[in-house]
Amino acid sequence: MELRELRYFVAVAEELHFGKAAQRLGMAQPPLSRAITQLERRLGTALLERTSRKVTLTATGGVLLDEGRAILSAVTAAERRTRRAATAHPSLVLAVKSGTAGELLTKLLDAYAAEPGAATVELLLCEAHQHQMLRDGRADVALLHLPFDSAAGLDTETLYSEGQVAILPASHPLAGRSQIRMADVTTLPELPMARWPGPSGSYPEGPGAEVRNLTQLFHLIALGRTTAVIPESAGADLRRDLATVPVLDAPPVTTAIAWPPHSRLRTVADLIRVATRL
Repeated sequence: MELRELRYFVAVAEELHFGKAAQRLGMAQPPLSRAITQLERRLGTALLERTSRKVTLTATGGVLLDEGRAILSAVTAAERRTRRAATAHPSLVLAVKSGTAGELLTKLLDAYAAEPGAATVELLLCEAHQHQMLRDGRADVALLHLPFDSAAGLDTETLYSEGQVAILPASHPLAGRSQIRMADVTTLPELPMARWPGPSGSYPEGPGAEVRNLTQLFHLIALGRTTAVIPESAGADLRRDLATVPVLDAPPVTTAIAWPPHSRLRTVADLIRVATRL
């Protein structure tokens, strides 16, 4: 298969509409339809079920969609990393979730900058899905928070583990407690648990507010609209109208440094060595 054919198929499989896929690809619909038909003929299997009303994936089409996404992502990653390596002053892109691992990040950047031959570190602050940024080449290394972030298919080194705290309005009755349990905070009818988007970008069902970052979360909690249980370090230096309470039975959160398993960049190895030393 050619990359062009894979791009065509992935576009149709994601849109499930030939017209929309053609528009997305910047081409006419007839040649797109012919290309998909030729691909199916060469593979000897139907990838799509077509009717006058809709387009659906077959089981084999679902396999090719997963494989095609991975291949295209790998090609994009190779292009991005090669361009970065070709610059006069190579840089290292570190993906970090906004508002987390602040103290560790400061120590890591300072310690790495003191290393002989240290590269410039570009911070890529994101709301989630650092693992995807590693796979598609937008980042060379990332800080993940397990089990919330996915580390599937990546190499990792554990840095530290910590407990979790509930974030509550400072005026809430539970805010004065020295500790609480998950059942105490997850059953508050007036403060339903906040909902975070999944890998697809969609939110789980529930009454809690939809949030994408900690700034938004803290603002909604202060307004008395929602609550959340987050890693202890993410709740440091809160605004005065919020309070943190340790949650005894919340699972620990592990911060890990992650990188693509095929990475051979010396700058990545150096940063990992500094992080594990810290």
